[in-house]
Amino acid sequence: MATPNDNQSKGFFAAMTSGLSMFGNAMHRSVNGLLGYEGVEVINPEGGKHDAEEEAQKGRWEQEERDGYWKMMQKYIGSDVTSMVTLPVIIFEPMTMLQKMAELMEYSYLLDLADECEDPYIRLVYTSSWAISVYYALQRTWKPFNPILGETYEMINHGGITFISEQVSHHPPMGAGHAENEHFTYDITSKLKTKFLGNSVDVYPVGRTRVTLKRDGVVLDLVPPPTKVNNLIFGRTWVDSPGEMIMTNLTTGDKVVLFFQPCGWFGAGRYEVDGYVYNAAEEPKILMTGKWNESMSYQPCDLEGEPLPDSELKEHAKNLTFEDDGDSVVSMHGCVHRCVC
Repeated sequence: MATPNDNQSKGFFAAMTSGLSMFGNAMHRSVNGLLGYEGVEVINPEGGKHDAEEEAQKGRWEQEERDGYWKMMQKYIGSDVTSMVTLPVIIFEPMTMLQKMAELMEYSYLLDLADECEDPYIRLVYTSSWAISVYYALQRTWKPFNPILGETYEMINHGGITFISEQVSHHPPMGAGHAENEHFTYDITSKLKTKFLGNSVDVYPVGRTRVTLKRDGVVLDLVPPPTKVNNLIFGRTWVDSPGEMIMTNLTTGDKVVLFFQPCGWFGAGRYEVDGYVYNAAEEPKILMTGKWNESMSYQPCDLEGEPLPDSELKEHAKNLTFEDDGDSVVSMHGCVHRCVC
């Protein structure tokens, strides 16, 4: 038989459970329920999640298109959708993944500078900044077309560089690329693994990227961070790449580890990149910081990762000049770079 205290306890916990349930349901309705679909999350990188209903109307789709596409895609939630899904042409940009692979050559002068650099740690500053430069293109949120098996793309005399790529597998899609000039060779196997989450997709790069600097024969291995594409169906599509980028000098054991900050509420931390260049004993030698859509800076540091006295944070890879050799030279965000056509 229950005592009065037991009844009071049950009443208290019942009320608390009911209150939490109502709060949870209200929160769910405020983000997803207003759209009329369960499990859909709409995120505005500049304003958090409180305006989900308004954000849902600002996407690239009309209401009827969103409804139809959402119903079609629900069955793929949790799956790898790299090659198993037929996608509407409206979400594509007029280029293929093979051409997209060539965009990393846009800031290839950083690899030239790395090859000419005597300091092994500054060399990693240049090469990792080169690897970061391609993320600026992620602000274009349209999907490149999948090439057909055996399709090739060639780019000749881009700043003295020859680049060629080929689609070597159709299911799963996989491309191979090679670039070379007098300073470096660049080899990439482009392969992705994805996880569809409803209104977003996680993209995990599982290919391999290697750079060889010709002067000293230094071989560099790149492991990029994962990428998350938000608001695929509802809302304005935007891309974030939270996680670690690691570039390792396979010849000496030195490496650079850079952390891409996840985008927080009201855009906090978006674009920010921080990390260190380490020697083979994993001791920090250089601090790196910046934004992947603007520029990177570096500063020598002690074994605790603190900047050395009398040193200053130096910005690099901005306002560089080139001898005009007939290539088109354009300026973007204060950086002078050669244009990929």
